[in-house]
Amino acid sequence: MQRSNERFVERLPLVLDRPVHAYILTFFFCAAGLLLRIAAEPLLPVGYPFLTFFPAVILSSFLFGVRPGVFAAVLCGVTSWYVFIPPNGSFAFNPAVAVAMLFYTGVVAVDIILIHFMQRANFNLAVERERSRALAENRELLFHELQHRVSNNLQVVAAMLSLQRRHVDHDVARRALDDASARLSLIGRISRALYDPSGVGQDMRAFLNALTTDIVDASGRTDIQVIVTAPDGLRIDPNITVPLALVVAESVSNAIEHGLPDRGGAIAVTLESNNGALALQVADDGQGIATDSPTDKSESLGLRIAHALAAQLGGHFALTAAPQGGAVARLDLPARASC
Repeated sequence: MQRSNERFVERLPLVLDRPVHAYILTFFFCAAGLLLRIAAEPLLPVGYPFLTFFPAVILSSFLFGVRPGVFAAVLCGVTSWYVFIPPNGSFAFNPAVAVAMLFYTGVVAVDIILIHFMQRANFNLAVERERSRALAENRELLFHELQHRVSNNLQVVAAMLSLQRRHVDHDVARRALDDASARLSLIGRISRALYDPSGVGQDMRAFLNALTTDIVDASGRTDIQVIVTAPDGLRIDPNITVPLALVVAESVSNAIEHGLPDRGGAIAVTLESNNGALALQVADDGQGIATDSPTDKSESLGLRIAHALAAQLGGHFALTAAPQGGAVARLDLPARASC
């Protein structure tokens, strides 16, 4: 397994185009060890015949694997025996030579074995990292495909409701089908825009800007200005964001339809976070709430939905008249809402 993004140690041993190149380079490592040992001869006390050959064996094993490492061990051992073990220039064998060669063999064998198992562990680590990366990519792909299909299914249901509307003569029923179709389409768009496989919520300021712009565009109004205020980098759990987004959608739609039905105006959407608790406020500068009009949750389907969503989140929703005119919809959520 050779990948460009692997760490260098995970590519070891190096696989050259021709294995003979590894043995040629190993030979040069051994030759370098021999020259270094000869150069260090005046500085070393009697003995130490293998001192400069150990690095050649270790480097060969580390870079090229077990077989070049064994080749280096044999070549360096024979060279040091012939050149540096008395009597020099011969392969004399005696108990002292046997002990020295046994010591050398043990050291290089341990070095080669340790390097081999280290490289196997690094290779297995690279394989597992590649498998994890592939699984993560597949999970993200499947998640996006699932979200895409769910959103499409919601859009199909919304389209079916719109078609069914054509066969309904009762105005109240047609309006109910229109509202249901619009809400299903909105939920589909929210789901598609909101969720991601990491489970990290989106930045709420950007999300609310996109959501409110979508709602105003869907209303066909060009004289409505929406101002969104939210803390920098505020993120909310997706399980909380969908109900909250629906409350925003209902409140903004209610402000456009009832507060500003025949003139332009401004709608301010403010989201605040205080020690994890969230406060959402949607205020308009429209005609306000009539004193003889009920403002409890029996007033309209949209407000009943907002109250139900607030109760689902363990919070509280209220629609009140603003002192300076207009209406204010407020949703307060407990600390568990933020992430």
